[in-house]
Amino acid sequence: MQPSASTPRVTAILVAANGSDHLDRTLNALAAQTRPPEGLVVVDVGSTDGSTSELSFGGSAQLSRIAAGRPFGEAVRHGEQVAPRAEAGDGVDEWLWLLGHDNSPTPGTLAALLGAVEIAPSVAIAGPKLVNVDDPARIAAFGESMTRMGRSITLVQDELDQGQHDRHTDVLGVSAGGMLVRRSVWNSLGGFDPALPDVDAALDFSVRARLAGHRVAVVPEARATSAGPIEEFGRAKVSERRRVRMHRQAQLHRRMTYSSAGVLWIHWLTLLPFALGRAIGHLVAKHPAAVGGELAAAFAVAFGGGVGRARKTLAANRKLGWAAIEPLRISWRRVHEHRTTSRDVELARVEDAPIARASFLADGGIWVVLAAAVLSVVTLFPLLGSPALTGGGLLPLSTDVGDLWRNVGFGWHSLGTGFTGPSDPFAAVVAVLGSITFWSPSTSVVVVMLLSFPLAALGAWAAVRKVTTRTWVPVIGAVLYTVAPALVGAVTTGHLGAVIAHVLLPWLFLTLVEAHRSWASASGAALLFAVIAASAPSLLPVLLIGWLVALVVGWRHAHRRVFVPVPAAVLFVPLVLAQIARGNPLAVFADPGVPSATPAPSALQLAIGQPLPDWNGWLSAVAPLGLGDAVLPIVMAVLALPVAASAVGAVLGHRWSLAGTALVAALLGYATAFGATHLAVTGVGSTTTIVWPGSALSVFALAIVVAACIGVDTVPRAAPVVGLVATVFAAVAVAPAFAAFYLDRAAIQPTSGRVLSAYVNAEAQANPDVGTLVVQPQTDGSLAVALERGQGSTLDDQSTLDATALSLSRSGSRLATLAGNLASRSGYDPEPALRDLGVSFVLLDDAPADPEARAVHDRAAGAIGQDARFTSIGETTNGSLFHYEGAVDRTSTGSAAAKATHVLYLVVIGVVFGAAALLAVPTAPRRRRATSNVLEADEPATTFDEERDE
Repeated sequence: MQPSASTPRVTAILVAANGSDHLDRTLNALAAQTRPPEGLVVVDVGSTDGSTSELSFGGSAQLSRIAAGRPFGEAVRHGEQVAPRAEAGDGVDEWLWLLGHDNSPTPGTLAALLGAVEIAPSVAIAGPKLVNVDDPARIAAFGESMTRMGRSITLVQDELDQGQHDRHTDVLGVSAGGMLVRRSVWNSLGGFDPALPDVDAALDFSVRARLAGHRVAVVPEARATSAGPIEEFGRAKVSERRRVRMHRQAQLHRRMTYSSAGVLWIHWLTLLPFALGRAIGHLVAKHPAAVGGELAAAFAVAFGGGVGRARKTLAANRKLGWAAIEPLRISWRRVHEHRTTSRDVELARVEDAPIARASFLADGGIWVVLAAAVLSVVTLFPLLGSPALTGGGLLPLSTDVGDLWRNVGFGWHSLGTGFTGPSDPFAAVVAVLGSITFWSPSTSVVVVMLLSFPLAALGAWAAVRKVTTRTWVPVIGAVLYTVAPALVGAVTTGHLGAVIAHVLLPWLFLTLVEAHRSWASASGAALLFAVIAASAPSLLPVLLIGWLVALVVGWRHAHRRVFVPVPAAVLFVPLVLAQIARGNPLAVFADPGVPSATPAPSALQLAIGQPLPDWNGWLSAVAPLGLGDAVLPIVMAVLALPVAASAVGAVLGHRWSLAGTALVAALLGYATAFGATHLAVTGVGSTTTIVWPGSALSVFALAIVVAACIGVDTVPRAAPVVGLVATVFAAVAVAPAFAAFYLDRAAIQPTSGRVLSAYVNAEAQANPDVGTLVVQPQTDGSLAVALERGQGSTLDDQSTLDATALSLSRSGSRLATLAGNLASRSGYDPEPALRDLGVSFVLLDDAPADPEARAVHDRAAGAIGQDARFTSIGETTNGSLFHYEGAVDRTSTGSAAAKATHVLYLVVIGVVFGAAALLAVPTAPRRRRATSNVLEADEPATTFDEERDE
C-alpha cells in the first residue's frame, strides 16, 4: 500500500474498437478534465471504421494498435505495458484509469476518483457512476456483486438517477469502464483473468483485490457514459445464444475458481448434467436460443482450461478468507427483487405488454393450479398407483410400443376378424402418449386423467389472462373451466379424447390468436388443431369455422394461418375417404375409443353445460326426497345464472367485440353439442349410441368462461363479488360429479392392464395371434360377439371404421353364425369356422341382472359345456372360459402391399408433424415500439414492417 502523502500519477488507457460514434467525444472529455491524467495510451483493437486512422499524439500521449478481436482486458494489459513507468524512489503513486471508447467522463470525474482514494488509502479500485449515453439522467451501471453460487449482479441498473444510491460506496466490484486502479495492484494481481474475455472480468478482478486486502468503492460524484454492456463493446450485434454463453461461462469459471479444493471435483462432475437440465428448462420456458449457449458454456469450462491458472493466481495473492467479503455478496432475496424489477422494466418496454399483466407466481396462477392438483388427487384417489384403466370408453394400451405404432395409419388391423384400412387419427395420439411412458404405455392414460384438472386450470388461466386486465380475474376463469361438467364427465366416463381436447382448447385459442405474429405460434396451432381434432372428431366443424374466421380476420398474414389444418388433414383424409366410399360420411365424427352407450341430455341440460342427463349427479343425490324432476332444473339454472349474466353483460362493455366473438363461439359449441345428441353412428351391442356431446361443451365452456371473465373484468365496483358468486355457484352445481368414484358411479376403474384371463395371457405369450371368441348376453335376449387376438383388445386397436359399419362383413356374418350356434344345441359343425378364424378359446361373459340375459347365458353355458370339443377352464373375472381342443389356422397379418402402405403413411406423418414441430420451437421475440395501450387479443394484425419470420 502506498502512503497517502505520495504524489498520484494517472495514466489513462483508452481502448477503442470501431468506436467512431463515441471516440471523439471521449477524447474531448479527457482533454476537458479539471484534473487531467499525466499520460494517455490509446489502444486501437483492429478498428476498421477509420475512427483512429487520423489520430496522432505526442508527448505523454501515444497510440498503439493490436489485432482485432482481442478482449478489453488484453487491450488494457497491452496499454499498461507500453505506458511509461515512474522511477523507483520518486515517491509517485501510480494509477491506471481504464476507459472504453464510449466512456466519456464528465469534467470532474478523475478529480472525484482521486479524491476518494486519497482520503481512503485502503481503496485500490474506484469506479464512477456509469450513465446511459443517450440519457445521462438514467444509471447504466453502479457497482457489482455476486451470489454465493457465482452469479453476477449489477447492483443498480437502468434506474433514473435521483441520488438514491449515492450513500452506498463500499461494493464488491465495479465495472471495467471508468475503473481507476492502483498500478501496483494491477500488476500484482495479473490484471484481468484471460479466461474471462467478455464479461465479469472487472468483477473477478475486484474480488481478487478484496481477498488481497484492498477495498473497492464507487464514487457517486464521478460520472461516465456507457453505450451498452461490456459484452457488446466493439461488436455490432450479440446474439441471444452468444450472450447466454458469455454470462454462463463466466459464472461457471468463477465458481470453479473460487471453490475449495474439496468440492472442486463435485462442481466439475456436475457441469454437464446441470447444463443439460438447464437446457431443458430453457426449452420449457420458450428460450430455445439459450440452449446452445448453455451447453457450450459448460463444455468450455469443463474442457477449455484456464481454471487452474486462475486458481494459482488467486492463491498467490489471497490474504483474507471468503468471510471478509460475505457482507458484500447479494442474498437470494435481493436476487428475487432484482428479477422482479427487471421483469417489470421489460414489460413496460415491450409492446406485447403495455398494460398490467397477471403474474403466474405473484397473482394466484400457481395456487389455482396447485388447488386443481389437490382436487384431482381427492377426486381420482382410487386411480393413484394404478398401471392402467378400463371401463367406459377405456381399455389398457398394448404393452409394447411397437404394437402402438403398428396400429397407426393405413394397413392391416387385427381387430375382430381383421381388415385392411385406415386407423382412427386418435391412434396416433395414443401412440405418442404410450411412447412417453414406454416402460408401461397404459400408465400414460392414468397420468393424463390425473393431470387433466391442473392442466385445464393452467390453460384457462393463460387464456383468460390474454383478454383481461385485472390480475385476479384469470384465477376465476381457471376455476370455472376446471369445474366444467364437460371435463369431470369425460374423466369419469373414460372419454380420453374429450379430456385431451378440453385440456388443449385454451392453448389452441392462444396460439391461433398469436399465429399472425410468428411461424412458431402458427405451427403450434397446427399441431394442437390436429391433436384436438383427432381426439374429438365431433369438433371438426367448430375447428374449421374458427380457422376460417381467423383466416379472414387476419387476412394480411393468411400465409401463416392457411397451413394450420394441414397436419389434421394428413391424419383424417384416409378415414374420410373410406367412410365416404362406404356411404357413411357422418361416421367420421364418431368418438374414438371403446364404444360405450351415452344417454342423451336435454337441450336445457346442454345449455347449462352438462353432457349427461343426471344433473351433474344431483339427480340420484336428491332422489330420496322426490324433488329431482321438479326442482333440479330450476336450481341448476339459478346456479348457472351468474356466469351467464356476466357473459352476456360483457357485450355492454368497451370490449364488446371480443365478448361478442366469444358468445358466438359458445353458440357454435352449443349447436355442435345439440347436433351430437341427434347423431347415432356407433354400434354398442345390439343398439347404437350418440356422439359424446361433452367435447363440444368444452368449446362452449371455454367461450362462456372467456366472455364471463371479460364481463367481470369490466364491472366497475362489484367485480370481486360477481366473480366469487359465479365461482361458488358453479362449484356447487357440479359437486356430486366429483364424488363419482366414492359413490360408485364412475364408469372407469383401475386395472392391472390385463384384458383377458391369466390363462389366455399365458397362451398368448407363446402365440400372440391366439383367438378368443367373447360372447356377451344382452338384456333383449340376444348375444353380442367379438373376436379378440392375443392378450385381448386394447385402446390403440379400436377403430370407428369397425364400430360404425353399416352391415356385417362376410367374416363378421360368419362369426355371428358361429357364436349363435355355439350358444344353442344344433347340428351346426363349428370346426371349419373355428379353424379358419383361429379361435382357441370361448369366453362367455357374466350376464347382467336381467331375466332374459340370464336365460340366454344359461342356455349358452349349457350348450358349450356339453360340447365334447370344448374343455371348461373354469370361472374367471370376466366369465366362463372354454378351450377348443382342435387345431386352428394361423391368422393373416395383411398383404405385403398393406405393410408397405403402412410404412409409407408413417413416413408422411413423420415428415409433416416433424416439420410442424420444428417450426413450433419458439425463438426470442424482437422488441417493437408500442403503438397503443390495448389488449393483445383486441389488436389488429400487425403490418409487414412488424413481422417476425421465425
